[in-house]
Amino acid sequence: MTGRPAEASPLVYARVAGLLYLIIIVLGLFSELFVRSSVVVPGDAAATAANILAAEGLFRTGFLADSIMFLSDVVLAVLLYVLLKPVHKTLALIAMFFRLTQTAVIALNLLNYHAVLLLLKGDYAATLGATQLNGLSSLFLDLHSHGYDLGLILFGVHCLVLGYLIAKSLYMPKLLGYLVMAAGVTYLIGSYTRFLFPDFVGAVSPIYVVAIVSELSLCFWLLIKGVNPERWREVTTESRRGVGARPAV
Repeated sequence: MTGRPAEASPLVYARVAGLLYLIIIVLGLFSELFVRSSVVVPGDAAATAANILAAEGLFRTGFLADSIMFLSDVVLAVLLYVLLKPVHKTLALIAMFFRLTQTAVIALNLLNYHAVLLLLKGDYAATLGATQLNGLSSLFLDLHSHGYDLGLILFGVHCLVLGYLIAKSLYMPKLLGYLVMAAGVTYLIGSYTRFLFPDFVGAVSPIYVVAIVSELSLCFWLLIKGVNPERWREVTTESRRGVGARPAV
């Protein structure tokens, strides 16, 4: 009789998911706080362009970090689906779809980021003056920033569904699920404020602490504790038999 393959263990899925989540968090913070924050001078397109050209290698490293981040997110989306499918397959699919869509938006948005170097390092100076080049470069950086927020709208919906599934599962803490749902609300409020009420972005920025705490909690729970494998297998068996299925609402 053939035993279960090692990759079928929910603990393996959970810990790989936690590791990927940690990679995503570290690279995301690196790109935002170390790369972009060190070269972008708000309100000064010329200084920003000069900083980017002076630290071109660092700027390109930001592209590499973001690309590794979205590649990791694709695998993470699938692993989270596998872990939470026993709770409610349809909702787990919805959560995965929103995360994958967010990942696609973030990936395509990197073209706005790379366009900055195409402008500053290309032959556009022959037809565009320095002022225009610097202004266009800042525009693409701004588009990249807004594109990130567009992706976070999708990610916010993902967190709402993911948190609900975690809270309804019998193999992960309810509190963790509520924290993830709170992160979803945070991302939706923050991102929609950026698009609809830009004057209030600074006022709502502190709420992102909720999202940071939530995502770090989920990351380290998956990495260290994982899931309760016995309960996960019980819920999986019940789900396959159609017994004791948890309601969607």
